[in-house]
Amino acid sequence: MTVGAIAWDDTVLPFQLDASDIRGRVARLDGVLEEVLKQHDYPPAIEALVAEMALLTAMIGQSIKLRWKLSLQVRGDGPARLIATDYYAPTDDGEPARIRAYASYDTEEIDGNAPGFPQIGKGYFAILIHQGEDMQPYQGVTPIAGGSLASCAETYFAQSEQLPTRFSLTYGRSQVPGEGEHWRAGGIMLQHMPKASPEMTGEEAVREDGLADPADFLDADEHENWNRANVLLDTVEEIELIGPSVAPTDLLVRLFHEEEPRVYDAKQIRFGCTCSREKVEQSLSIYSAKDLAHMTKDDGTITADCQFCGSHYVFDDPSALGFEANGDDA
Repeated sequence: MTVGAIAWDDTVLPFQLDASDIRGRVARLDGVLEEVLKQHDYPPAIEALVAEMALLTAMIGQSIKLRWKLSLQVRGDGPARLIATDYYAPTDDGEPARIRAYASYDTEEIDGNAPGFPQIGKGYFAILIHQGEDMQPYQGVTPIAGGSLASCAETYFAQSEQLPTRFSLTYGRSQVPGEGEHWRAGGIMLQHMPKASPEMTGEEAVREDGLADPADFLDADEHENWNRANVLLDTVEEIELIGPSVAPTDLLVRLFHEEEPRVYDAKQIRFGCTCSREKVEQSLSIYSAKDLAHMTKDDGTITADCQFCGSHYVFDDPSALGFEANGDDA
């Protein structure tokens, strides 16, 4: 393992296949994923779902503009009730993006050692893009489909964006010589470049399950290029995806050298949470005095915990924060 290989950890590398009119990203998560998962004592099934969701978020989020926020959510009626992630784009060029993740699950019903995805049940996959305080957030929602969160994301791009998209991911606990066991994840995202005005007509663009089929957005040549890129992606090995011994640039050359890969600047990813005492105060200020009384503990304090980073906030004098201004009947 070299210093150069380690430098690719916690990065997203954008690329383009000039011969195929396909764009993509290679992602490696190491310390970021470890930080995300250590905030909670999740069972293995939930850890795997959070790891997969965080990796998808890192690759999808790389395309949003500076200062925007991307959120991914999966909600189901099974014991794995919620997987939520946030991606905060850099505030300025050259700065790292930040990512955080959280899961909610039924502790009594979840089978921690069984595959996690079937335990989501029926529900939806959603992507939300927050463009700023004065802008209406964009939201796209598609049903849970396929056998993984990656499949849900592929369905989302086909159904909501009409963009053929493919993910190849791997994640899990890894160990390199001289280090302890820790979480690592790696993946490749392929996406056909959008047409100027994509069209979807009639039954040709719908599968038997009622969802869009990405192949119907492509003409004959585009379909051939897309199939060829997917066949090449199928040859990737898990150890190549997860690293750290194979650099993403070397991996792209091995997989797609005939497709004329062109790489752009790699983007750094960091774990980061935006919670603060001031934001918690603002959230609590919307409650009535009666509601706040129910929240107050026997010792006269109100407490709040951040679901993403585990920060614990204690307010020992609610009246000093202005809560009484809401009135008993507010």
